[in-house]
Amino acid sequence: MLRSVSIALIATSTLHGQEPADIPVPDVPPADLPLAEGAIDPVLPTPPQAGPSTNVTVNLISRLVQKGILTAEEAQVLIQQAEADAARATEAQAAAAAPIDPYTGTPQGQDTRVTYIPENVRKDLRDEIRQELMAQAREENWGTQEVPDWTRTFRLFGDFRGRYEWTNFGNENDTSALFTNYNAINSGAPFDVSSMPLQFPALYNADQDRERARIRLRAGAEIMLGDGFNAGIRLASGDSNSPTSTNQTLGSGGGNFSKYAFWLDRAFLSYDAGPRLNDGQELTFFLGRFDSPFFSSEVQWDDDIGFDGLAVRGRVNLVEDKLSTFFSGGVFPIFNTDFNFSSNQPEKIASTDRWLYAAQVGIDWKINDDWKAKVGLAYYDFKNVEGELSSPFTPLFSSQEGDTDHRRLIGGQRGNTRMPLRNIVPTPANNNGAINQWQYYGLASEFRNLTLTGKLEYDRYEEVKFSLLGEITKNLGFDESEVASRAFSDGRPGRTLLNSPDDFQGGDLAWNVAFQVGKPGLTSKGDWVASLGYRYVESDAVLDGFTDSDFGGGGTNLKGFTLGGAYAISPNVRIGARWMSADEIDGPPLATDTIQFDINARF
Repeated sequence: MLRSVSIALIATSTLHGQEPADIPVPDVPPADLPLAEGAIDPVLPTPPQAGPSTNVTVNLISRLVQKGILTAEEAQVLIQQAEADAARATEAQAAAAAPIDPYTGTPQGQDTRVTYIPENVRKDLRDEIRQELMAQAREENWGTQEVPDWTRTFRLFGDFRGRYEWTNFGNENDTSALFTNYNAINSGAPFDVSSMPLQFPALYNADQDRERARIRLRAGAEIMLGDGFNAGIRLASGDSNSPTSTNQTLGSGGGNFSKYAFWLDRAFLSYDAGPRLNDGQELTFFLGRFDSPFFSSEVQWDDDIGFDGLAVRGRVNLVEDKLSTFFSGGVFPIFNTDFNFSSNQPEKIASTDRWLYAAQVGIDWKINDDWKAKVGLAYYDFKNVEGELSSPFTPLFSSQEGDTDHRRLIGGQRGNTRMPLRNIVPTPANNNGAINQWQYYGLASEFRNLTLTGKLEYDRYEEVKFSLLGEITKNLGFDESEVASRAFSDGRPGRTLLNSPDDFQGGDLAWNVAFQVGKPGLTSKGDWVASLGYRYVESDAVLDGFTDSDFGGGGTNLKGFTLGGAYAISPNVRIGARWMSADEIDGPPLATDTIQFDINARF
């Protein structure tokens, strides 16, 4: 009953808008002193006959004591409870009115109790708060006003490669066979074949082992222009403007720490219609100089090849997530006749530009969760790449041009059958053909390649993928008797087939197979990949100027194997090694072993 009365009295005080008043209490004697007989306890209120209070609650308690409902002791307890409740209410009102401390979350001026938090808990809290803030920053674009808008449309990229390369030549190589460097001749002044054997043309090394330290640097940017349009640019190092290599040999170009050149390697504009199609489908157009749009191996196209011209690439889903077809095609200028050709003659010579018309179609088939297959069939039609015998003339000096000099191939490697281009007439001016036989060389065969490329992947295990890549190509433009006739060139000086057309050895077929195991992307530390491959590339199967530049020194008329591997020492840095063993298919013996050690970094 005492508790219920207390609650009722406090409620009554609150309803009247008044707070419990302080009741004066006389000094309390020490607890160990007993009260005098008949005395009143000083901690209890005075008897009711004392004057009335201004506090409603106290007056109510006094009336209850007078009526005998409460004893004096109970009245004192109620008054103390009412005072405590009033004090707490006062503190709460003061706290509500006081400003809040932003660090502690409590009213300023009030003591704060801080509970100890273990270090590991604090770390987890920090990480959680940081992630929440970063997510909020991305969502609300914090600080975007400080970053120029154009930076959001650029993606910069690049890579660096350091390489040690050692090339070993077989002891049985026939150096007397004169492995002629036709690209060196065609890139400079014509060679006077009548000067042999006192003077030799540019020749390939076939007997002296070499080692080289090489680097490659590529850097570029992708630019998003909006509405499906994109642009790209890439610069690359390189000893020369060769389309098949971006290697820069250290110490070359005069040595003595000379500076090295940087070439325009990619520059293009593209339009992507893919977002307007269904998911997983593609239709992209390219204009300029861009990566190969074709599915192929390095036998048909070297990995460094950039295509000039106009191309389209697409993909259409046939069965969702199971089967799709892909296609690509384009028109690519290979050579454009010099605007002033012939530069040293008043009457100019008609253009004979070279073009590549190419198309490919194929399928991507997800057989099941573990197996995938990809097959593509391509047709490459090279126009005007073959040489042509000039009109008869008698050059009086080396720089005098023949009307088919522009049919020589600059940038080729070796292996394709060559023919002399100049039909030099013996006259007294050249001592009836004994002197002044300045000659350039062109390709003896036409090139129209039908190429089948396939890839089979087994991806059941998370840590390793198995792949089998194969390619076979046939040059439909190859005619053995015609090639032999052009090479022999009716026995005229400068012929590349020395005895007779019947001695010609060459072919039009190439094939390549490679097995790979590991994680080809090498995107995480510890990823690795290993591969083993074998190839057989006859002399005129593909254009030697566009095939792999490393195997056997680059070019065609080669067979042999490749063994290699790579390991990621960090997500962006990997090391690797490769061994290539090549032998010449036709002609005099020529064996080459090449070992490469690489370190690659991408950024």
